[in-house]
Amino acid sequence: MAKTWPANLFSTWDALLVLAVLVHVVLAPFTKVEESFNVQATHDLLYHRGNLTEYDHQEFPGVVPRTFLGAISLAATSFPLVAWLQTINLPKVGALYVVRIVLGLATASSLIALNRQIRSRFGPNVGRAFALVCCSQFHLLFYASRPLPNIFALGLVSYAYARWLEGRPVAMLRFVVFAMGVFRCDLVILLGPLGLHLLLTRSISFWAAFRCCFVAAVASLAVTVAVDSFFWGRWLWPEGEVLWFNTVLNKSADWGVSPWHWYFTSALPRALLGAYPLALLGAFLDRRAGSLLWPILLFVSLYSYLPHKELRFIFPAFPIFNTSAAVAIERIRINWHKSWLWKLLGLSCAGLLLGSLAATCVFTAASAANYPGGEALRLLHKLESSKPHLDAPPYVHVDVLPAMTGVSRFLEEPGWRYSKEEGLDPEDYASRNFTHLLSGRSDVPHFKLLAAVEGFHRVRLRRALWPVYLEKIPSTFIHVRSDAGP
Repeated sequence: MAKTWPANLFSTWDALLVLAVLVHVVLAPFTKVEESFNVQATHDLLYHRGNLTEYDHQEFPGVVPRTFLGAISLAATSFPLVAWLQTINLPKVGALYVVRIVLGLATASSLIALNRQIRSRFGPNVGRAFALVCCSQFHLLFYASRPLPNIFALGLVSYAYARWLEGRPVAMLRFVVFAMGVFRCDLVILLGPLGLHLLLTRSISFWAAFRCCFVAAVASLAVTVAVDSFFWGRWLWPEGEVLWFNTVLNKSADWGVSPWHWYFTSALPRALLGAYPLALLGAFLDRRAGSLLWPILLFVSLYSYLPHKELRFIFPAFPIFNTSAAVAIERIRINWHKSWLWKLLGLSCAGLLLGSLAATCVFTAASAANYPGGEALRLLHKLESSKPHLDAPPYVHVDVLPAMTGVSRFLEEPGWRYSKEEGLDPEDYASRNFTHLLSGRSDVPHFKLLAAVEGFHRVRLRRALWPVYLEKIPSTFIHVRSDAGP
């Protein structure tokens, strides 16, 4: 008789999920512009605490305000270890690793909680397949530790899915509504299909669902308005302003538009890789998987009507797609011996998973080389920290490109000054008394080139044992003032 495992047991496959998240943190520790608010806010909470005048958002508020609740939870959880790092005088960048790891573990924990319910409902082998599918993909676990509002919301939504599989619709709705009110107002597009599914399956009555959602909405609004009004210095509901900006004003389209089918023909194939066709097959082979997948397909379809599209907007779809793909893998395994068609499906399944893993290796290598700004600032500190600066402390200007590709306050060194002033012409740098520049330009008047840091450019194919080649080009240039001395 096959050995079965308790549904709540932390398995080797769960550990593999955690390990994959940690590998991404180590290989690509820096953050990009989309993560800027939460990264800087977490830094300020850890290091400036009650001194709000020093907070980054006072000078760079962003296009729309975002909630501090995610940063507060990260800072509070990370504080003991960060404080210990300070006592042993480790560089501040170590705190960035801590913050990223804490968030990654939290996101992985939500996926593990979902996987426990998958094992309980579909069997332990489906749970193992779910972990395997997640680890064979790049985007889900790469972004799991990145402090985006979408990732804070993804963790709550994954817990919601776990309650869904557990047969607790009220708890599911509470998680989704709270995530919607605090982190991502656009989750209303997910709430609709999920609520419709609950009503059609008679899992909950309309009035019970309404009462549950109303109470959760009031609670989430009370928390976010109270906390964020304090930090922003005015009364506001951050996600309410985001909703107004994106829908009523339709300003999100200023960042580009994509055709209606983009999520189905570009985003999902890149993110899910081999799990995409397997998920559709799983919905066909198992009625329970199909029941889970159709609300998610409706969610992506509704989102497709919004002209501005980004992959991170549909992160909440990934766990259910992977669940359905895991169901397909187990069905194929069970029926492998029955006919040539099942054997063909089995070989195709293995090929899809191996292809996904190969693509993930390429994506991971590319991402590690995609943060030249962060690498340049770290190199600058290494090259210049030992040199004498008699007149004044080193004063570094960070241009837009490096600021968008890895530079954050976690990389700053004591005794140095930094500027991210925008709109400067190259001739203005000397008059501002900057001693060093991080720039996307290789030639700047009154400054000499100290070093260049390469960044990922494109993937090229070649005739070799490993046919994929990552082409890198000089992306961020480190300059020192010409009269700065030796």
